Amino acid sequence: MTESSALAASRPVHSVGFNLGVIALGVALAGLALAYGIDAAGRASRAAATDHTLVARTLGGTTLSIPASWFIDPGDPSAGFAKQVDLRVTLPLGPGGAMRSVDVTLTQRSRVRPSASLLDGVYLHQFRPEQVSGPPGLIGKPMMPAEGYENETVWYDPIASSPFVAKCQSPVAEGEAGRCLRTVYLESGIAAVYQFDDDILPNWRKFDAEMHPLLSQIGAV
Repeated sequence: MTESSALAASRPVHSVGFNLGVIALGVALAGLALAYGIDAAGRASRAAATDHTLVARTLGGTTLSIPASWFIDPGDPSAGFAKQVDLRVTLPLGPGGAMRSVDVTLTQRSRVRPSASLLDGVYLHQFRPEQVSGPPGLIGKPMMPAEGYENETVWYDPIASSPFVAKCQSPVAEGEAGRCLRTVYLESGIAAVYQFDDDILPNWRKFDAEMHPLLSQIGAV
């Protein structure tokens, strides 16, 4: 057999082997893609289930039904009695309606005092004489640097009988937001302690209107 005849005879064998290799590789890649797809679908399914899972918590005589995704601590969602529940919700209260996180601690009334009560009973006696400008409708009074109030300002509505009151800490570093604290008593008999960035303050009139439906949804009001 000549060299050209030998090459011609060998071509079909090599071609079949190559084709089989390509087919095997394609099958392997398809299997890998399917495995990734199943894994991704499983993760999405688990996430969706978590978002819709409700957790029952009882504070005093109030039983709450809370979405598991609201809990700050992912390991926290377990049913039962509690002294406090730490949650995080997102509301359109930032500049221009931007979404902002608000940390909400629900607890028994006996453990905290509402900010409106602290305004007359505590804060008023710690105010410095000057007033600072800020969100329309609110008065800002810096606190004297004593009893832990250093670099803090109290913002309050001077007109309402049950005023909006928030105590805010100045930013700890340049470029960071200041943090505000506000405590209210809810109709259910429990208290809510809110912590949020100070750029929410210009939307203070909308705060309770945005928060109320969420608290009502879980049975807190």
